[in-house]
Amino acid sequence: MSSTDYRYKSFSEFWPFYLSEHSRPATRVLHLIGTTLGIALIIYLIAIGKWWLFFLGFVPGYGFAWLAHFLVEKNKPATFKYPLWSFMGDYKMIALMLTGRLK
Repeated sequence: MSSTDYRYKSFSEFWPFYLSEHSRPATRVLHLIGTTLGIALIIYLIAIGKWWLFFLGFVPGYGFAWLAHFLVEKNKPATFKYPLWSFMGDYKMIALMLTGRLK
């Protein structure tokens, strides 16, 4: 059974797979840029009173991430099969990157 056929039962079980799908530094940097832009856009929209447009913050986040997967890693984003755990994985990976704890 390939890793694409396997169904992970927990985030801790999913995490090593997530990291393997984000093995190249360029992929990780593009995730960081997209997520940062997405958060900034959400904050901006809330600040100007257009909070109902917050979903637009997902556009740069997923846009940069998907470009990284298709052009750099040459793999299918895990978010298609594991949306919540992939979202959590992005934030965990970025936190570890920013604190220098991602190996």
